[in-house]
Amino acid sequence: MSWMVEDREFSREHIVTNGNKYMTGNGYMGCRGTLEEFGKEQLAAITLAGVYDQSGGKWREPVNAPNPLFTRLRCNGERLGVLNAEPLSHRQELNISAAVHKRETVYSISGGELTFTAERFVSMDQLHGLAARFSLVATSDCRIELETGIDSEVWDINGPHLYGLQEQSIEGVLLSTAVTGELNLRVAVAEMTVHGFETQETAWEGARRFIAFDIKAGAVYEWFKYAAVYTELDCSDPAVLAVQNVRTAEAAGYEQLLAAHCKAWAKRWKQSDCLIEGDDTAQLALRYSIYQLLIIAPTGSEKVSIPARGLSGQVYKGAVFWDTEMFMLPFFLHTDPGTARNLLMYRVHTLDGARRKAAEYGCHGAFYAWESQDTGDDACTLFNVNDVFTGRPMRTYFRDKQVHISADVVHGIWQYVSFTGDESLLLDGGAEVIWECARFFYSYAYYNPVKRRYEILDVTGPDEYHERVNNNAFTNALVRRTLEVALECAELLQIMYPEQYHRLALQFAEGPFLKEFQEMLESFFVPQPDPDTLLIEQFDRYFKLEDIPLAELKARVLHPNEYLGGGNGLATTTTILKQADVVLMLNVFKSSYSRAVKQANWEYYEPRTEHGSSLSPCIYALVAADIGSPDWGYPYFMRTATVDLTGESKQYVGDLYIGGTHPAANGGAWMAAVLGFAGVQFDGKTLQVKPALPEQWTAVELPLSLRGDSFRLRVSREEITVSAAAGNRDALMVCSPGSADQLCRPGAELTLRAAGAAAAGANGIDNAIAAE
Repeated sequence: MSWMVEDREFSREHIVTNGNKYMTGNGYMGCRGTLEEFGKEQLAAITLAGVYDQSGGKWREPVNAPNPLFTRLRCNGERLGVLNAEPLSHRQELNISAAVHKRETVYSISGGELTFTAERFVSMDQLHGLAARFSLVATSDCRIELETGIDSEVWDINGPHLYGLQEQSIEGVLLSTAVTGELNLRVAVAEMTVHGFETQETAWEGARRFIAFDIKAGAVYEWFKYAAVYTELDCSDPAVLAVQNVRTAEAAGYEQLLAAHCKAWAKRWKQSDCLIEGDDTAQLALRYSIYQLLIIAPTGSEKVSIPARGLSGQVYKGAVFWDTEMFMLPFFLHTDPGTARNLLMYRVHTLDGARRKAAEYGCHGAFYAWESQDTGDDACTLFNVNDVFTGRPMRTYFRDKQVHISADVVHGIWQYVSFTGDESLLLDGGAEVIWECARFFYSYAYYNPVKRRYEILDVTGPDEYHERVNNNAFTNALVRRTLEVALECAELLQIMYPEQYHRLALQFAEGPFLKEFQEMLESFFVPQPDPDTLLIEQFDRYFKLEDIPLAELKARVLHPNEYLGGGNGLATTTTILKQADVVLMLNVFKSSYSRAVKQANWEYYEPRTEHGSSLSPCIYALVAADIGSPDWGYPYFMRTATVDLTGESKQYVGDLYIGGTHPAANGGAWMAAVLGFAGVQFDGKTLQVKPALPEQWTAVELPLSLRGDSFRLRVSREEITVSAAAGNRDALMVCSPGSADQLCRPGAELTLRAAGAAAAGANGIDNAIAAE
């Protein structure tokens, strides 16, 4: 059961959320987990990574391709489908070990029952391919009419995006082609259906075929579907390649394609599967979270990244947010550094867009887009939410004031370089990004002559319920780190790559550059813990806001979808937060703060956090583990890891639909389990393991990729075991509280005793603090 997600009945109410829950994909495209007979009304979609279009003055969003998996049935002249006929039974399942989706539906027909099964996958071996296997078996003779092919009626939120639709049949292959409206990119979808039984009628209409046949009671009738998707971003003639791909797939056959697909998935799981002993529910939730990251990972391109809703549709404009660097990157750093590099090279490729945005606001350097698409120009509008009471657009300041995005990008780049030792990223544009972001903050900052310090004013931090605040603690801490990284990067390049350094530095000769960065850093303000309470004020005068319980704020809500932030939102004048802010800062810079400071702020901010973002719960799980109270963090881990399994997340902000998958929460679940409960921390040289396992867990076991070498780590309450692959190049220094540092050499297995305080972490925060 730890690999299977399933529903045992059909629910109309869950059509949309099940489309998210049963997603398949391969990083090139995402296929919503809708049933074969569904169309655009049920949000069936094949969403393409990195292909965007704007229709008229509407929001720019990713393109959904025509759906080649479309299949409908009639039996004895009656339409059979879950929306037309109440099924006798229905099962929908997703095998996440191989990313194979399957449904089995039993219908009542004249004289008996008809069972329809459909199995499909988006190939992880051939990124442009999809394949499906169908079967019918009845308990009485009947006549079947099959309508299948390509559904070119595409679901769009702000479309249409495809124009000049052409549908044709080319020697048994159906082809649907169109052109996007904004960039005139050609999109081609090809499909071939193959069967081995006798049919009485076969006809084509557009890109759909109609097949009629009689079936005998008890006999199994099986057919296969092969499909391919290409765009002009892939090749000069996507139609030709799509047809060729389908013919090649048909020649190989379904079983061979499936075997290659499963082999590719086995390799990915070998790199990333995290085993939890003692908690089957958490095991499935964590594996599902990892699965969601794997189906959207850009393994084949460094010009795309991971959107905030993955490839589950066009929600949030298919845009890339700060989520990628802060919540998803750690997973890829530890399991697939090549994909991690792709994610950061995306920021290099979109640097010019960030420069244009900085110039738009009268600043130097690079101000990265809050909602980034293919060019890096900001897709975020000034009016993102409508007031549910008046219907009027509300001015929001996500685009203008969430300046921490540029610092998040720098944090991600330096994390990668430090973690992997791959300094080539800096030479390939990473250093330029770092320095341009530092230049932006230098030009954005305000020098307070009275207090003799640089400050960051008029910003919005992670807590979006409080806009346009001064000296947000998270933002200021990340800006300070950006300045430090800019100087460290310069020092590294001057020593190791002097020629490349001088070539890069020439473009900043007129400044601001290193001298100004150092000057700003020396007098830069970051809010510090109060000496008495140990609390860090989220932003200037935050503690002066109305301090009310969350329950009281919710009692004031008049409309279930009203936005709590903005100029007139209920939370704006209170201490209620949307999501972790100061607590997130304490996690990012965990080595800079004492356990007591983390505890005080966790206890203060947690009851004041509404968790209006799926990014929030995992941070409370991480910090709870860090302070020695994993059982406090466990419910937050489960809330994070199951967000797409349960569908229990915000679906609307105002009247804006924000449904879809939650890859940042998926990444957060992995971070909570591995970096939190298992206590894994790698600084590029030493692997530190400080476990704090929840009460239900007896052990955690996982693979790690560290500086190009492969390791396997097992953490229990009693001991920590590190196994090094025989082919590793270097020995690894391993340390854990209560044990002396030891080297784990290639091919060796190292066992350390877990420290008493760590092993007894579930005993609670008070014991952990006392142990300190």
